[in-house]
Amino acid sequence: MSGAVVLVHGIRGASTIWRQQMAALGRAGIPALAPDLPGHGTRRGTDFTVDAAMEVIDRAAEELSDHGPVLVAGISLGGYLTLHWAARPSSRPAGVLAASCCTQPRGVGLALYRRTAEVIARLPDGGARLSDTLSRRLLPPEGYVDLTAGGVAVEVMVPGLTAMAGVDTERDIRAIGVPVWFVNGSRDHFRIHERRFLRAARDGRLVLIPRATHLVSLTHPVAFNRALLDIAGSLSRSAATMVR
Repeated sequence: MSGAVVLVHGIRGASTIWRQQMAALGRAGIPALAPDLPGHGTRRGTDFTVDAAMEVIDRAAEELSDHGPVLVAGISLGGYLTLHWAARPSSRPAGVLAASCCTQPRGVGLALYRRTAEVIARLPDGGARLSDTLSRRLLPPEGYVDLTAGGVAVEVMVPGLTAMAGVDTERDIRAIGVPVWFVNGSRDHFRIHERRFLRAARDGRLVLIPRATHLVSLTHPVAFNRALLDIAGSLSRSAATMVR
């Protein structure tokens, strides 16, 4: 199967959240990269900015460009960044998979989320214990291990949310000329604008995973991997048809 996949992780996590997806893509013979965003994983300690994140995605997509059509997939913050990246005229993805990011990151909701992050950041450990407790409670054991393996950058919450205040996701979606798959857990709290985002997309499709919550790739990896492989396969088949 021709084609390749870039996987963009969410806030506080690292590329290790994609271990199960990287394994599934490897078994299918699909080249893939899962880079760490600025301020996360191997780049922890560097400043998170949207522009720096765009550069990370640029490099990964460019590295895979010789393998055929590139699907760029992201979850949560990574989903928003993936949509923002794909909306730029200089970007050339074959398709976008945007998971767990169907709420417009602006206005009162974002302000309240950022305020909560600021309060948590004032805890003696910066909120590390609270984050760990919630992750253990909400994720299956393997998902928890994958989330924490690359380190959990609790310190990036406030600067990350602050940076995202300048991103208009609905406008980004309107500017994307390739298929966009919105992959959400049915119990995800980030689905407020799901229908609005679908209407905004020129070619938008919704994949809803039953009983899954926000970090759908970690809570329901088998269902998520099936969707990921189906989408990558459809792009590969479309590219092959165009060549003929």
